[in-house]
Amino acid sequence: MVSSEKEGYVIRSRLKKSTNKFYFYVTIYAITQDRQITLAVYPVTQGTSKVAYIARCLDAITTAGLRIQALCLDREFYARKVIDFLTTVQIPFIVPVRKHSRAMKKLLNGTKSRFGDYIMRGKPSLHLKITINVKYAKGKRGKHGVENLGYVVHGISWDPQRIHKTYRSRFAIESSYRMRNLVKLRTSTRNPVIRYLFAIISFLLKNLWMAVLWTRFSPVKQGPRTIEIGAFRFDQFKLFVWEAVRVILKVVIKIPALRNPV
Repeated sequence: MVSSEKEGYVIRSRLKKSTNKFYFYVTIYAITQDRQITLAVYPVTQGTSKVAYIARCLDAITTAGLRIQALCLDREFYARKVIDFLTTVQIPFIVPVRKHSRAMKKLLNGTKSRFGDYIMRGKPSLHLKITINVKYAKGKRGKHGVENLGYVVHGISWDPQRIHKTYRSRFAIESSYRMRNLVKLRTSTRNPVIRYLFAIISFLLKNLWMAVLWTRFSPVKQGPRTIEIGAFRFDQFKLFVWEAVRVILKVVIKIPALRNPV
């Protein structure tokens, strides 16, 4: 049995691997030059609004002394309350739209990159600036023809192509999650505190790898500072960490036999 307090951390979602109950986390991922790090990780709880998580993330960004050039949010944050909040607090943001309404589908139908206007219904209704970047699929992901990629944008005066390119850099988060899964501690416990601790450790290991790359594998050259990821892959880092843990914990790797083979 799971206590009501712990049950609050279990979120129902679409069926995956024979279950529809999961522990979710909201993360802040900062991208600057060639550095990508996870600033904070917060557990998702039932009944907590998206706006509350965003406010908490903004506080963490401010505490870290960072300036937001563009806050790139997942499509799940395309909601009236979220957009209204970010507009009110004057945070520059990019959020991909959802193609639910006929008006949005009509707006995302064209052959040239452009800007458009959209009214999101509600009380009060919101007037949104939509940036539309047009791409030719060329058979990618089994698609052909023209793709109209729409984003709600506020506080940013870039052209559609730059906005799309900036948002695409957000997909580094997906790579970060895959790396995190390589070092995530496996557990069957339902204790949310322990699971949260394990999640933080896995994200921290990825951050440490990035810190090593930035300080030890950044060639001295003219121009912007870059890192050579190929010189020290994450798999190598993972093996070094495991070897250090094995030595510290004095893991037994040899056991004396009780009789010699005949």
